[in-house]
Amino acid sequence: MSKDYIEIKGAREHNLKNIDVKIPRDQLVVITGLSGSGKSSLAFDTIYAEGRRRYVESLSAYARQFLGQMEKPNADYIGGMSPAISIDQKTTSKNPRSTVGTVTEIYDYMRLLYARAGTPHCPVCGIEISQQTVDQIVDRIMALEEGTRLQILAPVIRGKKGEHKKELENIKREGYVRLRVDGELRETSDEIELAKTHKHTIEVVVDRIVVKSGTEQRLSDSVETALKLADGLVIANVLGEKEEDLIFNTKFACPEHGGGISEMEPRMFSFNAPYGACEACRGIGFIQTIDPDLVIPDKTLSVKQGGILPVASSGDETFFPQMIKAVLDHYGELIETPIENLKKETLSAILYGMGTSELEVSFDSRYGGYKKTKVRWEGIIPNMERRYHETNSDYIKDKFDEFMSLTPCESCKGARLKDEVLAVKYGGININEMTQYAIRDLLVFFDELKLGNMKAQISEQILKEIRARLQFLKDVGLEYLNLARAAGTLSGGESQRIRLATQIGSGLVGVVYILDEPSIGLHQKDNGLLLKTLRNLTDLGNTLIVVEA
Repeated sequence: MSKDYIEIKGAREHNLKNIDVKIPRDQLVVITGLSGSGKSSLAFDTIYAEGRRRYVESLSAYARQFLGQMEKPNADYIGGMSPAISIDQKTTSKNPRSTVGTVTEIYDYMRLLYARAGTPHCPVCGIEISQQTVDQIVDRIMALEEGTRLQILAPVIRGKKGEHKKELENIKREGYVRLRVDGELRETSDEIELAKTHKHTIEVVVDRIVVKSGTEQRLSDSVETALKLADGLVIANVLGEKEEDLIFNTKFACPEHGGGISEMEPRMFSFNAPYGACEACRGIGFIQTIDPDLVIPDKTLSVKQGGILPVASSGDETFFPQMIKAVLDHYGELIETPIENLKKETLSAILYGMGTSELEVSFDSRYGGYKKTKVRWEGIIPNMERRYHETNSDYIKDKFDEFMSLTPCESCKGARLKDEVLAVKYGGININEMTQYAIRDLLVFFDELKLGNMKAQISEQILKEIRARLQFLKDVGLEYLNLARAAGTLSGGESQRIRLATQIGSGLVGVVYILDEPSIGLHQKDNGLLLKTLRNLTDLGNTLIVVEA
């Protein structure tokens, strides 16, 4: 067996007719031919399948049990193989949380950049914020209404996996009586069992205080104690009808408006983690809600004619149709009246409910015959939204999805992150604004960026990695994309070239790369850049097999 070739004898996958072929290693090789001639069968179903199978078989028995058994391609002999990577036309993840930035891992470096070299600002007034002193924290708490009851908490564990037995034992040994575990108040004398695989938050109750004149010294002592326990972080848990946590730290906070960003860590800049994600949309950037226009697509129809789509297929005597009839009767409307001719208040009551008002409704119950009862009508849309969030049935969710549309999150305006995270700036812009730049413009931004000596030193290595990956994307003809672009909206060609650029950045050697028409959708003037990129992979010592029509 020669080390210079991948040798295949008697390949018979699909429409291959017992062919023999030698493919030179460490070269760029193109397999071309008519549709149905067996190009993909040779490249993907034979060469890639065998390279993947051999790699998996080299793993331990423990690892293989999670990967499953892989069949050997239909061929007499395949030699000279290396681990193979397929970069085909399939699109990247349809997950709404996946973006160009996350798929290429550039966003990971950006999070690190902002955590280490970003400048926090107050999300309210916009001024640059710095570390708070104990006196400033005490003054901010004492500014609360007199008589306010609160607890001073020291967050010793924040969102970390483990049982944390040692930490819990230390808290008990130090003499503390109460603590808050994952939002629930517990006694240190309790047997606290935490799931090792879950993330937990443990906060020690240092003191319970009522805000009034003369408690300044006690509050100051408690705050100092909490700061020592939690490495510069303290929480004032305001008790009452509306419980609220005021987070203070000796690191970053606005002297006028209080709490700022609790920690400058990469996870704070991730919209896929609860520490940074917008709480309203949970980091997706939009909210899925029931759309009235999808519930009632044709307002020329009456309720009787099935104008309200979610209940159109229900029997006339069942609960929802009878409930809507009761609403119409309440407002003196007829069930035969076209929906467009109903009074606004009637239509609003049908869709959004009647508050605390009760209506008498008679309906045919499948659990016990005909029933008559008084009910508060919550409305078609609140009812559907409630059932959508409560159900564990994929079938029910899929049915309700037909009546839902996406609207930008009002809280973050589509930026996906909390206000205090978006208030951290680097080069004068926040991390969301940076991801909105086209790749070519972002490269120019970094080239023209002027920083102080300290920031420049901290940023140097991180920026080097970001620039290199941005350049790879530019080299494969994707300089017009921005990093915030949802991965699910990319075309097959764009998706493939993104994965290609990611592989170039990985710097692997001795790999067989198999590409499926990488030039598809690429402008002719960019083919030269693509070829140069592919040659870079072979220069590293990799074999490229390209399928082209």
